[in-house]
Order: sequence, then structure tokens, then C-alpha cells
Amino acid sequence: MEIRPIKPLSEIISKEALGLRLRAIRKSKGFTLKALSAQSGVALSTLSKAELGQTSLSYEKFVAISWALSVDMSELFDASGPHEDTRDAILTSTSATPKTYSTDNYEIKFLFGDAPHPIMISMQARILSRSLDDFDDYIRHPGQEFVMVLSGSIRLHFENGTVIALNTSESAYFNSTLGHKYLSTSPDPAEILTICTNVSDTGAGPHP
Repeated sequence: MEIRPIKPLSEIISKEALGLRLRAIRKSKGFTLKALSAQSGVALSTLSKAELGQTSLSYEKFVAISWALSVDMSELFDASGPHEDTRDAILTSTSATPKTYSTDNYEIKFLFGDAPHPIMISMQARILSRSLDDFDDYIRHPGQEFVMVLSGSIRLHFENGTVIALNTSESAYFNSTLGHKYLSTSPDPAEILTICTNVSDTGAGPHP
């Protein structure tokens, strides 16, 4: 299957650039690789390879690492440093520069990742996974999650056995602490819009 980045206007983040950003944030938070591994549950060898730009991290590992570091997930993709604290800022799709990153299962475009102190994380994604076995584990994170199918169709599998089938323009809303996996069921990879509450601003989830 050919994977094409979501365009236009997306800045494609390389493994090397992401590794440098992860290393910088880890050090600024005072974590050793061993300590971050213990806090996040991500293998030490995986973290080391990720920082060296030798491997792509899955979405679920990004979530775990962002929890452990107490940062918004979008900060791992933004090398420009802290943004001006303008809480009354108004951003549009023409003024923002979304960051795009590909994993084995998802191709994710982070929308408005440069918003100051966001209380939600908005993403547009292509779902490449088609089997539950494509994942190491279910994805879990504090907060709530909204998803709408923009094109194609998906099945949303939960760790409690619930399965939801969604077609184009259909949507779901659920507690993100319940493990979940997205699978494409249409001939072409489905495209979705998903909005998650921000871990740090809801006060939920583990923090060092």
C-alpha cells in the first residue's frame, strides 16, 4: 500500500527531527532515558532508537511519552519552542502550519498544534491499520475523544469487547481511558477527524 502524506500546507516531520526534539524535551524535564522508559512504559531501546532517528514511534507510544513528560503531544513535533501566551488568539486553517507524521497504523496531521495552551488536541488522520494484530496494544489516554469519518469507513474496537462501525459523516464520542483501536474497512484508507481533550489541562493522567 502506498502511503502519501496529507497535503497541502503540512510540514512533514522526519524521524531525525523528531528524535532531536524528543531528546531536548526529555533533558529539559530532567529525565534520563531509563527514567522516561520507566515512567512511560516505552522500552529503553525504543526510546534510544527514536532519539537517534532510527525508528518511527507508534501513536500509542507518543501518547505514553507525552503523559510521562507532562507535555502536549503536539509539542513533540514543534521545534520552535514555547509560543506566546495569547489565550485570545484566533487561528484559522490558512494561518496554521499543521505537522504531519506517519506511523505504521496512522498518518496523522496535528491541527492547530501551535495554539497557546490548548485544551483539546485536534487531528486529521488516515487510518492504515486493517487488523487488530497491527497494534502492540490498545490506545488509552486520559480524557474524552470525538471522531467523525470524513471519507471511507472504519471499525472502532474497544478493549471491553464493544465494536462500533462508522461510515462517512458518522461519528462517535467516548471515554479515551477505555482502550481502543481504529481500523479501516473501506477499500481505500479511511480519513477521520478526531478531537481529544488535553491531558495536562484536564488534570487527568499520570504526571511526574
